[in-house]
This record gives sequence, structure tokens and C-alpha cells, in this order.
Amino acid sequence: MAKKIPVYIESGEKRVFAGAIDWPGWSRTAKNEHEALERLAAYAHRYAPVATAAGLAFPKHVTVEHLEVVERVAGNATTDFGAPSAICAADAKGYGARHAKRFGGLLAASWAYLDRVVARAPAELRKGPRGGGRDRDKMFDHVLGAEFDAYARKIGLRVRTPDIADRAGINAARQRMLTVLSWPYDGSPPEGKNWPPAYTARRTAWHALDHAWEIEDRLP
Repeated sequence: MAKKIPVYIESGEKRVFAGAIDWPGWSRTAKNEHEALERLAAYAHRYAPVATAAGLAFPKHVTVEHLEVVERVAGNATTDFGAPSAICAADAKGYGARHAKRFGGLLAASWAYLDRVVARAPAELRKGPRGGGRDRDKMFDHVLGAEFDAYARKIGLRVRTPDIADRAGINAARQRMLTVLSWPYDGSPPEGKNWPPAYTARRTAWHALDHAWEIEDRLP
């Protein structure tokens, strides 16, 4: 069997996330741990283009048997709402420039994937099973707002959220985040309510891909 893929489990009362520690953005949720691992494995082929775009080799075939749970952390209300919010031990460890560059590359590739999906999607998307769900522009605006109104501030940046049509502004704001996230990290606890950079990259990439995949699933 190929080398195991390290995974952490984040368990809330209603939802469980399974996330690949070395692959920010590759994270899925379900009602229990087993189902979350199954979903994570099932989404490997959708994450593969992100890894390829970042210039990294990615497993061609992934099953639950290829995943190894190396850590379990407690979730919270945000977990149950539907976002991975727990900081695992790997996020708190220090790392050098090579690791930082890798995570930054995967985040940039996740953004690029979202941009391609948004560019080819129609303005109106199929409604969800209960008749709800944001259309393309509102969803993209929501992602940008989260990135710059919330996530960027967790690493000490104050970034104006660009308009969805302001491509130069979007690229410049993202580059500011990537610059900070590409620095080596000595493992010192972040000040105040800030996030460790590895978790910030993981959360930001997850959010971009989660909505990119939602758009793909709701194409007319």
C-alpha cells in the first residue's frame, strides 16, 4: 500500500470534519467520522487539479484505507454550522520556508480553481434541494468577504474587500495574504485571537474550494 495520508478529525455535536494535514483545502464533513473519511477520499479526484496546479505530486487513487487519522480534536458551534474551526497540533508547529511556500502554493491554486469555476458558471445556479442557495455572484462575494473581512485579519492584515469585478484588487489583496503566509513560522502562539498561519491557509483554501465545488454541483 502507498504511504498513508495523515488526516485529522474535528468532531462537533452534529458534524465531523476530516482534513488532510498536508493538503490545505482538502477537507470534507459528514455526520460521523467514518462518513467524513469516506467523503474525503471521494473528493480526492476533485482536489487533484489543485495539487497539480501547485506543482505537487498527488496520489492517483485514494480510498479510506489510504487515510490515517493522526489526531482528533474537539469541534464547536462553528463546526456544527459547517466550517472547520479547530486548530490541530500540526497547525501550531513551527516550519521553514519550504513548507510555507508549499502551503502558499496550494492556497494560490485553490483561489485559481475557484476563479476558473466562477468564470465559466452562469449567473444563476440550480437551487438546492430545498429551493435555496446563493447564485454565482453572491457566492463569490461571500467568499471574498470571508477572506478579507475575517481571515486576513486573523494574521494581522487590514484588507479592503474588493468588488467581485475588480480583478486587480482581488489579486493584490490575495497577494498580501500570501506574502504573510509564505513566511517561515517559529511556532510562537499567535497574539490575541489571531490564527496560526497554517490554519489560516487551511481554512481559506477550504472555503474557496468548498464553494467552487458547490458551484460545480449546482451548474444548470
